[in-house]
Amino acid sequence: MKEMTTKVYIALFALAVSAFAIGTTEFVIVGLLQTVADDLSISVTKAGTLISGYAIAIAVGTPIVTALTGRIPKKGFLLILMSVFIIGNVLSALSATYEVLLASRVITAIAHGVFFAIAATVATDSVPENKKASAISIMFTGLTVATIAGVPLGTYIGQSLGWRATFAVVAGLGFVALIVTMLAVEKVENQSAPPTLKNVGELIKNKRILLALLMTALGFGGTFSLFTYLDPILREVSGYSSKTITLLLLIYGVAVAIGNIVGGKIANQHPVRALRVVFVLQGIVLLLEMILLPSKKLSIVGIVLMGLFAFMMSPGVQAYILTLAEKLVPSAKDIASALNISAFNVGIASGSALGGLAVTHLTYLDTAWIGAIMAAFAFILAVVNYKLDKKQHLF
Repeated sequence: MKEMTTKVYIALFALAVSAFAIGTTEFVIVGLLQTVADDLSISVTKAGTLISGYAIAIAVGTPIVTALTGRIPKKGFLLILMSVFIIGNVLSALSATYEVLLASRVITAIAHGVFFAIAATVATDSVPENKKASAISIMFTGLTVATIAGVPLGTYIGQSLGWRATFAVVAGLGFVALIVTMLAVEKVENQSAPPTLKNVGELIKNKRILLALLMTALGFGGTFSLFTYLDPILREVSGYSSKTITLLLLIYGVAVAIGNIVGGKIANQHPVRALRVVFVLQGIVLLLEMILLPSKKLSIVGIVLMGLFAFMMSPGVQAYILTLAEKLVPSAKDIASALNISAFNVGIASGSALGGLAVTHLTYLDTAWIGAIMAAFAFILAVVNYKLDKKQHLF
């Protein structure tokens, strides 16, 4: 019987280090858009495609590449993916034109998505059945910390030494992650029947899988509707200085890490049952931000609450899709994991876009109720999924 030994925790930590490097490279470009645009003599709007192009590459490329590489041993594949990730960031650091930079971002993005899809299955295959969500939460802590700590640090480096220096540092982080993964992660047996492109179609046609993926997208969309504009909100609505905002983002990051671990623990038994509560609390907290953020004192409470529930759904939705796939389409577990990573990025893109519409046509604070509505729809889907699970005796 599998146990949560020290060696397993070290392996999960190794995956978290990789997640930190990968998460940093996805979002660090947000703080460097103007710098990149000025240096490459392009518009900020065109520079913005470096973000949207990255998300699209993950959403489209992840399930396809995962299906085509199903026979490659998982540990070896993780090392290959980290190597591609390093190469992609080195190319970004050496880019002299927009076209080269975009191409390097696409290469990095595909390695990003597939790595998370495979790493999630490696994490869950390494632990007992009732610890799957906790294993995923440990791995995803690297991603959530990267969103808060890695991005501000990368932005600071880019603004001080040039944006290319940021990608060079991220490539270095990737090399550290590669070595740690090589030493700490044990070999994992592949499925007896590796996934195929046909499995992608089977999963997309499965209504239960689609409901789970839509729930993921809506949950993440709710978070990113407001999170995308957190920096200007703290600056223009709450009235904080740039230096103070850096500290507040670190506080937010600590809250995110705590929420992520809690989310893993409460989702261990039946992920979607816990997700019903998580989505309700997420929606309530987002609505409260409309009251808390305009007050300089209360905004600190708002930041902590927002951080706690921003990514609490992450372990649950990933564990749920893996468990659901094991029961409904056993040969396509890796593909299901990949599709869920795609759903993350669809949620990030849609939440950010809707938040952008609110900022353009309404106010910064209107991003909060838009996010709350998305969380409400995610809650409804969680309720539906839970009832269907009981009806079909899946859990």
